Amino acid sequence: MIEKHIILDDIDPIAFYGIKNSHLQVLKSLFPKLRIVARGNVVKVLGEEDETNRFEEHAETIRQYILKYNTLSEEDLLDIVKGRKTKADSVKGVVVYSISGRPIKGRSENQQRLIDLFEHNDMVFAEGPAGTGKTYLSIALAVRALKEKTAKKIILSRPAVEAGEKLGFLPGDMKDKIDPYLQPLYDALEDMIQPQRLQEMMEKRIIQIAPLAFMRGRTLSDAVVILDEAQNTTPAQIRMFLTRMGWNTKMIITGDLTQIDLPRGQRSGLSEALDLLHDVEGIGFVTMEKKDIVRHKLVTRIVNAYERADRKSEHTKTDNDKENESTD
Repeated sequence: MIEKHIILDDIDPIAFYGIKNSHLQVLKSLFPKLRIVARGNVVKVLGEEDETNRFEEHAETIRQYILKYNTLSEEDLLDIVKGRKTKADSVKGVVVYSISGRPIKGRSENQQRLIDLFEHNDMVFAEGPAGTGKTYLSIALAVRALKEKTAKKIILSRPAVEAGEKLGFLPGDMKDKIDPYLQPLYDALEDMIQPQRLQEMMEKRIIQIAPLAFMRGRTLSDAVVILDEAQNTTPAQIRMFLTRMGWNTKMIITGDLTQIDLPRGQRSGLSEALDLLHDVEGIGFVTMEKKDIVRHKLVTRIVNAYERADRKSEHTKTDNDKENESTD
C-alpha cells in the first residue's frame, strides 16, 4: 500500500471535486479499491501502487482539462476516465474558454486575422471602433500564452487620460483614482480566470495591470504586454512603451482613432505609430470595422449614427472654410 498526494495548485479545486463533491464521488466509484480523501487543494490517495498510479494519470488529465476549459461536467469526467473524446475537444479554433466554459474565439474575419497576426508577429496593432473585440481577444491570447507557458506573465496597461474628471478630485488613494481607468481589463480577466486563481496571480505579479506612466524605465521580458486605448497616448508615451520590449515578449496595441480624448491639437501617439511603423518587419496590423462589432446590435447602429454626424460636421466645416476664403 502506498499513499500519494496530488496537489491542485493551478486550478479551482471545486471544479475538480464538483459541487458538493459530486465529481469526487464519481471518482471513488470508478476507483473502488482506493481510499480517496480531499482536503483543500490536496487529494490523498491510498492503495496498491498500480491503481494509485492509474488514478494519478487520470487526475492529471482532468487537471489539464479544467486548466484548458475552465469547467468540468460529470459527462466530461466519465469521458476522460474512459478515454473518450469530450464535446469540448471537438470545438475548433478556440483561443481559451471562459470560466463558465464558453469558447472564446475569432467571430469575424478581422478577429481571426488578429489571432493569426499574433501567432506570426512579435508586435500587433489592432485599431477600430468600440465593440469589435480588440481588447477582449487580446487578453484571451495573453491568457492562452500563460496557460501554455509560452509566456511567464501578462502585463496590461492603459493611459489614464482625464476625460471630464480630474484625477486629483476623485476620492481615495492613487490606486482608487486609477482603477476605474483599468476596470475593462479586470472585467475581461475575470471572465477567463477563476476569481481565487486570478487574485493569486495578481498577488504574485504573474498578471500586472498598471497605468502607462508606470512603464517608464522597465524592460518587459518573457511576457505578453497589451497597451489598450492607445489612441490616448502622446507620441512620446507610445514610443516609450514600444521600446520597453524585451526578450521573448509579444506586444498588442489596441485603440480607436475615433475616440481620442487628448487635448485639442495634440496628435495621438497611435496615429503617429501607425504612420511610422506600417512597413516594419515583424509588426502586424489589423483594422477592425463595423462588421466586426460583437456587442449588442444597437452598438452597430450607434456607431453608424455617430459616423454620419461626424461626416456632416466635417462637410459643414469645409463649407464654412470655403466661405471664409471667399470673403477674404
